[in-house]
Amino acid sequence: MMLAAAFTSRRGTLLLLVAVMLLVPLVAPSSFYLRVAALVWIFALAALGLTIVMGYAGQVSLGHAGFLGIGAYAVAIGPRHLALDPLLSLALGALLCGLVAYLVGKPILKLKGYYLAIATLGFGLIVALVLASESAVTGGPDGMPVARLSLFGWRVTGALTWYWVTAGALLLGALLALNVEASPTGRALRALHDSEIAAAGAGVDVASKKLAAFVIGAVYAGIAGALLALMNGLITPETAGFMHSIELVAMVIIGGLGSVTGAVVGAAFLVVLPQALTSLQEYEQAVLGLLIMVFMIFLPSGIVPTLRRLVLERAS
Repeated sequence: MMLAAAFTSRRGTLLLLVAVMLLVPLVAPSSFYLRVAALVWIFALAALGLTIVMGYAGQVSLGHAGFLGIGAYAVAIGPRHLALDPLLSLALGALLCGLVAYLVGKPILKLKGYYLAIATLGFGLIVALVLASESAVTGGPDGMPVARLSLFGWRVTGALTWYWVTAGALLLGALLALNVEASPTGRALRALHDSEIAAAGAGVDVASKKLAAFVIGAVYAGIAGALLALMNGLITPETAGFMHSIELVAMVIIGGLGSVTGAVVGAAFLVVLPQALTSLQEYEQAVLGLLIMVFMIFLPSGIVPTLRRLVLERAS
């Protein structure tokens, strides 16, 4: 029953996430594993934003890593060129992501299907190109160093510290996503996910809801990018690259489209598995691709929805 509640209630989902976060440091044999776990939390946060865009609102985005890059470079450029505090730069980067998403989303969210996917892909490619070419500001292809984060004189450093910082950010992000899902806005997004025509007929302002989901998803990605840059201490244009956008989409789909828990599971799958496959050397990418294909063939609805169905069937 407890496992069923974890799949069907907001409180259960949060409690399950907290339990996992508390357990990982107890079983992690070294700081390397804590760092990998922190990467899982960061990419899960970005995947949560994409869950709101794709899973809730039903809008395809193949350029979401562009917002990841904007947030990451905000915490690098702010302290270096504008003498801003890294924490303030993080907040301004998140706001910038929201503003860019609003300006870009206004025209491109009028598109549908393949056309929308290509438009968002173009946006991501433009961001990556700008970050790589504007060497005077961004450091060019080699990237640039990122100032260390300090909170009230306390310097945030060390694998365990970053583990808890990223875990806390993900927990807040999951709480917000669950509240959005249960709100009237979330129900409206679900309605337009199923049918924009039917949602409009029911009185849903389709354009504004899609735009709101796109902006929220961009802010999530911007914060995730900022945390990634601050933890690594270095950022390159690769962060905004096309492959990262595809990885985020894969995380959402493999974990379970529209599921908060699924975003975390999908992120864990695509962050941890490559680390486990490094011993295969040149066959690593081939095996990873094969495993993704197997999951998509046998678990087309995603890992978490499939587990949810099995647990509920067993509980009934």
